Amino acid sequence: MAHLEIVDAFPDFLSFWAHARYLSPEALPDSWAREQAAARPRLLAMQIEDYESQGEDWRAITSEKVFPFLDKRLPAMRTAHTNLQAACEPLYARAQEKLGFESDAVFVIHVGIGCGAGWATTYRDRPAILFGLENIAECGWSEPPALTGLIAHELGHLAHFHWRAQHALGLGSGPWWQIYEEGFAQRCKHLILGTNTWHMALGAERDWLPWCRANRRWLAAEYLRLAEEGGSVRPFFGSWFDVQGQSQTGYYLGHELISDLESRMDLREIALMDGGDPRLRASLRKLAEGCT
Repeated sequence: MAHLEIVDAFPDFLSFWAHARYLSPEALPDSWAREQAAARPRLLAMQIEDYESQGEDWRAITSEKVFPFLDKRLPAMRTAHTNLQAACEPLYARAQEKLGFESDAVFVIHVGIGCGAGWATTYRDRPAILFGLENIAECGWSEPPALTGLIAHELGHLAHFHWRAQHALGLGSGPWWQIYEEGFAQRCKHLILGTNTWHMALGAERDWLPWCRANRRWLAAEYLRLAEEGGSVRPFFGSWFDVQGQSQTGYYLGHELISDLESRMDLREIALMDGGDPRLRASLRKLAEGCT
């Protein structure tokens, strides 16, 4: 039977923040890094490596976008922490039942440096999800149904990774892989929860889902153009970026891509595709042309 380990690093953060909150934003990154290096060095390294892989200065970004807001977001982080503790194990069990996979996992609940509200990865040599309370609070996802949607989405990633590992298939990179991977996780999320909910729409300042639906053809055409021209698709993903004022539109577009593929393929078959598969381009082109 699959086992879930929950690593709760939030109490450590609260102890750190009790004195660190009085430091200047410029001093906080190194103070935080020293604390993390002593407590969870691998978790520290993963986050810094994530920034460095994108050519970003993690100290500069966190001094501007993360640490100055932690005091204000602390109540929402506390709420998210409580709700995660209640929801993780039941949703983990539900995901394995609904998707038909069995995998041990580690869930880490922590306050990080803005690497994501949810991050499906590996930790301690096991499939893992890192839940960043700072990003969950920023996005307004501390309460159900947004939080349960986030958990289910990340569990969709774990199911995807599990099925690929069974066939000795690794993970990809680049714009085609990203929209495929995120769309697949979103489709799995809907299967886990039994309803087509969109946690990205909860906490959005504007009507996110109606806007995405009304602009689906344009979104597909713009993503297709950027991917084929080698441009950055970063505006389609993450809470710090946006396309015409709407953030995280790539998750909607990816779901529509997977839905189109699913009209001709089984979900397990889709799980084994790679980012260079011409069927991804063909489906996105169909969306851009309004043919689905």
